[in-house]
Amino acid sequence: MRATELWQGIAVDIDAFVWAHQQDWDRLTELSRRRVLTGPEADELVRLYQRTATHLSVIRSTAPDPALISDLSMRVARARGRIASAGGFSWSTLLRFFVVSLPAALYRSRYWALGVTAAFLLIALLSGWWVATQPGAQAAFGAPGDIKMYVEESFEAYYSNSPAPSFAAQVWTNNAWIAAQCVAFGVTGIWPAAVILLNAINAGAAGGIMVSHDAGGVFFGLILPHGLLELMAVFVAAGAGLQLFWAWIAPGPRTRSNALAREGRALMTIAIGLVIVLGVSGIIEAFVTPSSLPTAIKITIGALALAGYWFYVVFLGPRAVAEGETGDLSEHEAGASVLVSG
Repeated sequence: MRATELWQGIAVDIDAFVWAHQQDWDRLTELSRRRVLTGPEADELVRLYQRTATHLSVIRSTAPDPALISDLSMRVARARGRIASAGGFSWSTLLRFFVVSLPAALYRSRYWALGVTAAFLLIALLSGWWVATQPGAQAAFGAPGDIKMYVEESFEAYYSNSPAPSFAAQVWTNNAWIAAQCVAFGVTGIWPAAVILLNAINAGAAGGIMVSHDAGGVFFGLILPHGLLELMAVFVAAGAGLQLFWAWIAPGPRTRSNALAREGRALMTIAIGLVIVLGVSGIIEAFVTPSSLPTAIKITIGALALAGYWFYVVFLGPRAVAEGETGDLSEHEAGASVLVSG
């Protein structure tokens, strides 16, 4: 008779339960720590792993004891890691990442990304308005001759001076570096805000200079095709970084370390996804932005790329979140955590 059948509907006597199964648990730990296993030992490890995982489930559902649950969780996680270490690459794992984990993490962070977007646009508009309307504001960016060259030549030439493949790699690296800063230093709260502030001021100032010299069409025609997706990726990175900061400030019922660990692992999921998003925006910037296509077509391509991103997040994200997915590792992959109330 299985353990789940044996204990179903019966209050578990913890001391008796531990006494009955302690040898199995100790043997599981012993086998998990061995570097080399024989065939029979490997089979025994799998059997004990399955048995102990069942014991853990029984205790959780009938007699939750925090200390025992924590101990068994660590034993099961260690055994699972030992079993899975020789598993190699799995297409199902890769598929699950893109269909479940990544959209869930992006969906959970959507409001942070939208908040950063709103802040960026407001700051950029204020910066652009100031540079375009204040007579002395442009003097900080160079002499009148330099400004004229920037408007008439340099701004547009930036997108076509280098071969498209190398330019795509260059902008991908640069944007990935900006996003990586938001991810790596997100817990500070200050760094993502500073990155967004600096980039918003610079983008707004460039737009203000171009608009004030009647080159607004050139500015938006070159920025929007790739910038829609590129900037969204940066906004998502900054929002996720601020979300990690907030988990540290207000962890809720979780311990602060547990909240940081969970959000940090989900943040790594987002970071991997943004590598792909920034790669797409880099290709658009290198091959579409400087092309001879009509401006309306180029902007449409950028808009479709951004729409594709949000369709992916909104279509797959809610379903994954409803199933309990957060973008974090599974419980066994992440290891045991301290139990909290609530």
